[in-house]
Amino acid sequence: MAKLTNAEIIESLKEKTLLELNELVDLMKEEFGVDPTAVAAAGPAAAEEEPSEVTVTLTNAGAKKIGVIKVVRQITGLGLKEAKALVDGIPSAVKEDIEPEEAEEIKNQLEEAGATVEVK
Repeated sequence: MAKLTNAEIIESLKEKTLLELNELVDLMKEEFGVDPTAVAAAGPAAAEEEPSEVTVTLTNAGAKKIGVIKVVRQITGLGLKEAKALVDGIPSAVKEDIEPEEAEEIKNQLEEAGATVEVK
């Protein structure tokens, strides 16, 4: 028996009625022990999920380094020396394992101060 290409399979599926396609799904469940509709439904949703915790990383302090240090102090609660060390040690994680919404706020604050920020 010749092996069918994916394009040939799709073309043959286009010719089937909904009832025939439903029977095909049932046969696939029996033959392979897997529900193809469950796999198809879980695939795209899993790929589109946003991470529940992210890290805000300072990648460039920009021209207004003092302003960036002030914002880092406000965000982290660090002292002047520690905040300056964080800004000087670029790339540096400003905050780790936080909610994406909080990360977006922090990113906006740092960008307003002139910094370049990455959220992962």
